[in-house]
Amino acid sequence: MVVPFGDEAAQRAAAPRVVEHLRAGGLILYPTETVFGLGGLTERAPLERLSTLKSRAEEKPFLLLVSELAQAPGLHWTTAARVLADVFWPGPLTLVLRDTERRYPPGVASSSGGVALRRTPHAGMRILLDTLGAPVTSTSANAPGVEPARTAAEAHALLNELPAESGVWLLEGAAGGAAPSTVLDCTRERPRLVRAGAVSLERIREVVHDVEA
Repeated sequence: MVVPFGDEAAQRAAAPRVVEHLRAGGLILYPTETVFGLGGLTERAPLERLSTLKSRAEEKPFLLLVSELAQAPGLHWTTAARVLADVFWPGPLTLVLRDTERRYPPGVASSSGGVALRRTPHAGMRILLDTLGAPVTSTSANAPGVEPARTAAEAHALLNELPAESGVWLLEGAAGGAAPSTVLDCTRERPRLVRAGAVSLERIREVVHDVEA
């Protein structure tokens, strides 16, 4: 199913029914400030379906996309993580934080207890997340070995390749088209670069000098 999601009016009109779809266990293919993402709620059924679609090993969890930090409580914030979030959020920087309260299920929390989190600036996704009041999982929308979808046309092509029974809804809007987000492990006091991306290491080190690469 394709849902118009191109401007504020369409996004606000779509949000309630997309929330119903998510709460029923559905998945969405959606635009972000970087590439298109694929995800759903942090519940067992949508997590299992997402893992199957992505051929994803259980030990490689999905990140969480939020519009506000209150949507992802119970995580431990180091001093460096707070500074980075203050400077770069909302934006294409993903921070891995410790799940000290063990709130998050396998598929979201890693075996070492880290949860990857990003606060998105994408206007449409912020409307959807505010309506939902909870995070959605996010993984790049692509087949294995293929570049992530950056345009609505590429997202359409991917949707057509998914099994008919997958029940994925495409939110048809514009993604930022940038590189995927930079990922920093902030489970310890000294951040560590996990994946280079839209925010350069040089820019990060201007804010937090001691970052392991």
